[in-house]
Amino acid sequence: MGPLTGYRIVEFAGIGPGPMCAMLLSDMGAEVLRIDRMSDAELGVAMEPRLNILNRGRRSVALDLKRPEAIEAAMRLLEKADALIEGFRPGVMERMGLGPDQVLARNPRMVYGRMTGWGQEGPLALAAGHDTNYIALTGALHAIGRKGEPPVPPLNLIGDFGGGALYLAMGLLAGLLETHKSGRGQVIDAAMVDGAASLMTIFYALKAAGIWIDERESNVLDGGAHFFGAYETKDRKYICIASIEAKFYAELLQLCGLKDEKMPQQNDRSKWTEMKQRFAAMFKTKTRDEWCEILEGSDACFAPVLSLGEAPNHLHMAHRKTFVEVAGVVQPGPAPRFSRTPSAIQHTAARPGEHTQEALRDWGFAADELAKLRSAKAIA
Repeated sequence: MGPLTGYRIVEFAGIGPGPMCAMLLSDMGAEVLRIDRMSDAELGVAMEPRLNILNRGRRSVALDLKRPEAIEAAMRLLEKADALIEGFRPGVMERMGLGPDQVLARNPRMVYGRMTGWGQEGPLALAAGHDTNYIALTGALHAIGRKGEPPVPPLNLIGDFGGGALYLAMGLLAGLLETHKSGRGQVIDAAMVDGAASLMTIFYALKAAGIWIDERESNVLDGGAHFFGAYETKDRKYICIASIEAKFYAELLQLCGLKDEKMPQQNDRSKWTEMKQRFAAMFKTKTRDEWCEILEGSDACFAPVLSLGEAPNHLHMAHRKTFVEVAGVVQPGPAPRFSRTPSAIQHTAARPGEHTQEALRDWGFAADELAKLRSAKAIA
């Protein structure tokens, strides 16, 4: 019985941040009903549905939203929902007759969540794009990578999931809280450019203070400093250190046997390149496991760099059950954790349309209405 138990949310199927947001809310107990297209091929999903972990925890209804009967069925579902998640380009929902004005007219308490890359308005609003395009406009992509080399895309963590899914989830939750006070719904315009820019707040603060150099690998947090970054080990694996504070850096030096050697001041930027070379040579003298024996669990701010295959088996991750196995699929478990109303994975990822009949019945459709929808080819 997660903290969102009792809330109903309708998700219009998409890829990336929308499904991630819906998964988070489902893990927290919300009943999320996903409206899929009649064929998942339209979404470009190239994996077995049960392996698409972002779709876990929700039942799936397949509607042909090109048919008026399906649009009316979707509207009836929205009348009974507390919130909506959609990730189409601006104007698509309006053209289908499911835009905010139409939905709020039928359900004035609806919290209408919209997920886009560029936002609902602006010169680029209607252009196609993906995560790396959105974060490129925020300064985030420029800041990541090696000096003198092209920027490195940080997977799609900053745009799709950090600046997208998490900000949409936060917006929906804030909207639901406000609706409890006002009795009125509203639209949440969650744009990845806005969320990714928000994630960069501290770096803009450092730049304003004259502390941040606007060039890759020139600062403490971008790999410029010898005491913050990843190093190769003897067995060609990697470890990372983040000994920013002086006391943690002192512990790193002591544990690595450098305490009594002549060393430059930690924050002397003119010596960072020289010290990075020195650290690189030092860390290559032992294997990753040997460095774990020396540094892991200390205040040197250390961790081994684990692959996706290794991470679930690490002692700390296993102890916290950070990863779980559901129907044979290893995956991250729900986060964050609640002491009294724990989150849980409600069920495995559904095939598109797998629950069309049962879910529509549960949401108030009578048998004869389902028959009419099938006859009109409005539902799978």
